[in-house]
Amino acid sequence: MNRKLVITVAGIATASLAVVGCAGGATDEASEKSLTMVDWGGETQRVAMEQLYQPWAEEFGVAMKEDSPTDYAKLDAMVQAGKVNWGTVEVEPNFTETACAAGTLTKLDDAVKRAAEEHGVDPVTMSDCGIPILQYSFTIGYNTEKFPDAHPTTWAEFFDTEKFPGKRGFWKYATGGIFEAALIADGVAPEDLYPLDLDRAFKKLDTIKSDIVWYDTGDQQTQLVASGEAPLVQAWNGRIFKAQASGQPVANEYGEALGTYEQIVIPKGYANADLAQEWMQWVLATPAAQAEYSKQTGYGPVTPAALELLSADEQKELPNSAENQAKMAAMIDYGYWAEHYSEVTEQMNVWMAG
Repeated sequence: MNRKLVITVAGIATASLAVVGCAGGATDEASEKSLTMVDWGGETQRVAMEQLYQPWAEEFGVAMKEDSPTDYAKLDAMVQAGKVNWGTVEVEPNFTETACAAGTLTKLDDAVKRAAEEHGVDPVTMSDCGIPILQYSFTIGYNTEKFPDAHPTTWAEFFDTEKFPGKRGFWKYATGGIFEAALIADGVAPEDLYPLDLDRAFKKLDTIKSDIVWYDTGDQQTQLVASGEAPLVQAWNGRIFKAQASGQPVANEYGEALGTYEQIVIPKGYANADLAQEWMQWVLATPAAQAEYSKQTGYGPVTPAALELLSADEQKELPNSAENQAKMAAMIDYGYWAEHYSEVTEQMNVWMAG
């Protein structure tokens, strides 16, 4: 899930079952049975297309197209111009909330909502305009060679550079869990996190400011921890999962993990919005597809039936397994972030430059 710094640049067309028109006028999708999916790119998009879209497309005779990366500014521009050629788009929940309120997204029909309820989707992860597509966690990612015997299992230990020496990697993005982790490390109870006490969070971050290394992408994140440049990172669990599977000396620690999720939305004005909502119903009702996606990415499925299809060994690396759920500190509150993202980002940028 590489993102954030790419959200204001044009999407780059990817290889797909059909070529996507990314610029200019609207496509002719209204006259054909086709769906364009948009994701953050890379390996997770490949697996999403292969496991979550192609089986449905083959079953119902739909021509699949794709584009990447998700770009919020581009989505808004498409809607404003009335030339929408993106169908299902993977986004962050705070974007869903603000864009839904602004009328930029298509609201879910009752059939999709019923499918979510019938298949046990957590209501917290639902929106009037989006369904969850995966669950993940901000974990403590650590280098297993640097910490062969003991490693931090709490955010307080993550901030303890004397007991656990080395640089700390953080995502250079306000909603990436940095403030929540700092507050928990400083003794704030998870249930009391929101609204965030930013003064207290920045004061705690000041204690390790000289040891922080920032990353922008998932590749940078895993490179930092695997190389030992930053043997401890606040990580996306799926990135560490993939790096570990490829033989790199890294692992996830789920102690006090911060839960989060991604959603799928449909831009307002997409010609085949009804078809997109039919796919939403299918994916929520098809646990085997979700389970296979989770096996390959390390990101958790969104329905209980999908989780039950996975073995105990497969579940232990998923953020929403019973074992890891029990260790989780809190879920990120995207209602808070929808309201405060801009102002907190400004404060964060000033603090980083100071």
